[in-house]
Amino acid sequence: LMFRMQPLVYVGCALFAAAFLFAVITLPVEWDASARAKQHLVMAGIVSPDQEPQAGRVLNAAFLTYLAGAVSSLLTLLYFLFRAGLIGGGRSRD
Repeated sequence: LMFRMQPLVYVGCALFAAAFLFAVITLPVEWDASARAKQHLVMAGIVSPDQEPQAGRVLNAAFLTYLAGAVSSLLTLLYFLFRAGLIGGGRSRD
């Protein structure tokens, strides 16, 4: 029923595209924040220089959660574009 309301489907796809765009824009910001945080943790004495590699791995893991979110957003967008017949050769309109 929902996919027969074509204007609503287009709005939904546009919103999912915006969510994906936001996730992609966030990636370099998070990467830079992780790099700066690693430096500040050492400079502030929160972690010792010998603990820096471990802290770096944790911060990289945090970045990977943002990357996973972006991939998930892309796959969700592609799914709904496919279901709406906007990609993948179209869908029967009956």
